[in-house]
Amino acid sequence: MKKYIPLALRIIVAVILIQTLRFKFSAHPDSVYIFQKAGLEPYGRIMIGVFELIAGILILMPKTVWIGASLTIGIIGGAIFMHLTQIGIEVKNDGGLLFITACITFIMSAIILFIYRKEIPFLKSE
Repeated sequence: MKKYIPLALRIIVAVILIQTLRFKFSAHPDSVYIFQKAGLEPYGRIMIGVFELIAGILILMPKTVWIGASLTIGIIGGAIFMHLTQIGIEVKNDGGLLFITACITFIMSAIILFIYRKEIPFLKSE
């Protein structure tokens, strides 16, 4: 059971990251609106989408879980910061769903990074 929980967390985070890509890469009006409010449209939307794709792949690969989790924490931390400072918690009457999803993803990524902390090469002690 212990080894299935980290895998489940990794899959959930990867699915969240990857399922949002269709909105970013297709220039969905909601995604464009969010990135315009943040002052990052269109290049920021596309770059962040690429980084989310990379993070989603890395978090699924056993040897790069810690890299994917770290990258996700950085990306989603930035998203949370933008929600709190520029975009707002509620976006286009979503009831804060996007913000809550970002917070949950951030927390799950932090848990994943904690679980896999011994895999981080520069933190290993000889």
